[in-house]
Amino acid sequence: APCLKTLRPEFMRLAPPLFLREEELIWQDPVDMSHITYEYDHSLLEHQQDDCEARRLTQRACNNTLTLGDQQRLLQQLEKIADPTLQVSSLGLTPAKLPDLVENNPMIAIEILLRLMQDGSSQITEYFSVLVNMEMSLHSMEVVNRLTTAVELPTEFVHLYISNCISTCETIKDKYMQSRLVRLVCVFLQSLIRNKIINVQEL
Repeated sequence: APCLKTLRPEFMRLAPPLFLREEELIWQDPVDMSHITYEYDHSLLEHQQDDCEARRLTQRACNNTLTLGDQQRLLQQLEKIADPTLQVSSLGLTPAKLPDLVENNPMIAIEILLRLMQDGSSQITEYFSVLVNMEMSLHSMEVVNRLTTAVELPTEFVHLYISNCISTCETIKDKYMQSRLVRLVCVFLQSLIRNKIINVQEL
């Protein structure tokens, strides 16, 4: 109804003037942008893609045994990364995950540990500590044996690992498993002595 309508006054709102100063830069948008060209570095994301692939394969290597093709692809991608410290951190491999990697893919574990040692990373002590204290197995002995033949390991680390192996053999209850582990330790010690990694008189 017309009586319900109300009159609203119309307020005039003037646009505020622009505040310009002489030294102020005035932005001008170009109208014709056909002359503008863009250069894109197509190799920009190649290393990131390699890192993602290496990280994915490493995470899988901690849980399952990789196929030979996957192992070779991972090793090739590891070689592309110059800094071993950045390499391990980008792979998401922590010392706590090392035992799983050793059991499932000992060759990958050896390669990563060697790169850490060659770089002189302070993290290598944590990885060594985990390797020494993990449950003794054929794969862990293989990793330690390969490391001793490739680089010079700290003597206290080698002695501590040998002590752990002997202690495991003494405490195991199953006679068959005990006999099997003792043979493995003997072969392991023979390899260390033959390669002059340890001195029998120091044991």
